[in-house]
Amino acid sequence: MELEQLKSLIRDVPDFPSKGIIFRDLTTMLKNGEALHMMSKALADLYRDKGITKVVGIESRGFIGGSILSYELGCGFVPARKPGKLPSVTIKKAYAKEYGVDMIELHSDAIGPDDVVVLHDDLLATGGTMLACYELVKSMNPKKIYFNFIVELTALKGREVLPEECEVTTLLRY
Repeated sequence: MELEQLKSLIRDVPDFPSKGIIFRDLTTMLKNGEALHMMSKALADLYRDKGITKVVGIESRGFIGGSILSYELGCGFVPARKPGKLPSVTIKKAYAKEYGVDMIELHSDAIGPDDVVVLHDDLLATGGTMLACYELVKSMNPKKIYFNFIVELTALKGREVLPEECEVTTLLRY
């Protein structure tokens, strides 16, 4: 199986979560063992030589690829969560989504100045969620930050709102 063939395993769900949106459902790809293995290896291969110390996975689907990536790289995993889900002191950031406003939180001690961080989410659409997460992580002064996605919806131009000094990688583009 080739990486581009993974697209054939991603289900399109029209009008979800609201009318006019085509939701790219990665769960249909993730349930295929061969596809999951291929995706995992491809994600890790992007970062094996970059000295990554932490992967930040964005709730909730970003936990899947983010956990896999941190395991494959032998580094720590940091969950970026919705408000009230983390049990200790947090920092938070509000952001606009394509269909509303939300907030994201990190533990205030999750990232240090010696960390090299990959911010991971399953899908890049407008970039609002990732930008908010980036601003939280950046406030903790890590050495370097990378952006990673499994899927990018190029027509929504989310890549354009992300800081140019951070490398952006995606496995699949629509």
